[in-house]
Amino acid sequence: MNGNTTFHYRNSSLLSVVAVEAPVTVTSDDMDELLAPARKRMRLPKGTLQRVAGVFERRQWQNDEGWLQGVISAGERAIARSGVSRDKIGLIINTSVTRKHLEPSIAVAVHSGLGLPTSAMDFDITNACLGFVNGLMLASTMIDGGHIEYALIVGGEDTAEMHRRTIERLNSKDATRDDFQMQFASLTLGSGAAAAVVGPADKHPEGHLIKGGIARAGTEHNQLCVGSMGDMRTDTKGLLEHGLELVVDAWRDAHEEGFDFRSADTFVTHQISNVYTRAFSNAVGVEIDKIPVTFPDWGNVGPSSLPMTLAKVQDTFTKGDKIVLLGVGSGINTAMLELEW
Repeated sequence: MNGNTTFHYRNSSLLSVVAVEAPVTVTSDDMDELLAPARKRMRLPKGTLQRVAGVFERRQWQNDEGWLQGVISAGERAIARSGVSRDKIGLIINTSVTRKHLEPSIAVAVHSGLGLPTSAMDFDITNACLGFVNGLMLASTMIDGGHIEYALIVGGEDTAEMHRRTIERLNSKDATRDDFQMQFASLTLGSGAAAAVVGPADKHPEGHLIKGGIARAGTEHNQLCVGSMGDMRTDTKGLLEHGLELVVDAWRDAHEEGFDFRSADTFVTHQISNVYTRAFSNAVGVEIDKIPVTFPDWGNVGPSSLPMTLAKVQDTFTKGDKIVLLGVGSGINTAMLELEW
């Protein structure tokens, strides 16, 4: 075994998952116009974001408060859709990368905004773009262990500051083509929010079983993508190469542990780009039409991109479908989680 953790769950179900789109659309044509000084100086053509990444639009919140309100709104909708009384929720996990301050946690603001009971634990899990899947895994473990009955996992991203600062840096006279390449991924990011409720399967036959999954770590590659709220530098080639190596290792280990992800009906992945989606499809032999994509319209919404995509396509699933959630996060970490719809 080349890795750390494999999970098998007995009594955990996904009861609801919702997405909240940020309301302001920013097209890649808009980004090209904002980057006009850089493109002229570096002799870069228009349409690079569309052609290379496949990102045509991304969303932004209307103001600085929109992001947190989006996360709270996602939580409200997920609770309502689950049919679970909020006083029964024993845990809320915030998985956002975005934060306006270091302390306190974002979870406390969402806990307060939702009016959750004092008996509901609250904390953040931050693990780059893998946080939401990690949150689902931890919640399922705690439900299986009898520690809680219901959990709410939330997340949301606000990328306006990242875009603003990246554009300012690239438009400066000192910026080079190498700078553009290292900061290209920042321009594909988008804003949005998601939430899910997880509960005991034996009390919710209408729920979607969380069967289990696998997590693997390749932390020797922890410098390939390093970011703050205003600056993210990404070795896209290295991240793709080593991320795929880790995914293939985890995929192989999962099948040795008794999972059969190959037979899944749908693969809901973290949304990055055309290049990454095709590379994953080729690396593990999955038909690309089994991988729904939302990055053309939403961009890469960090850890919220996977649950937002799941929420968008969930009405296309039928009872008994096998769904595999798969993400890769900077660091590098990967996780795969199997659901029975």
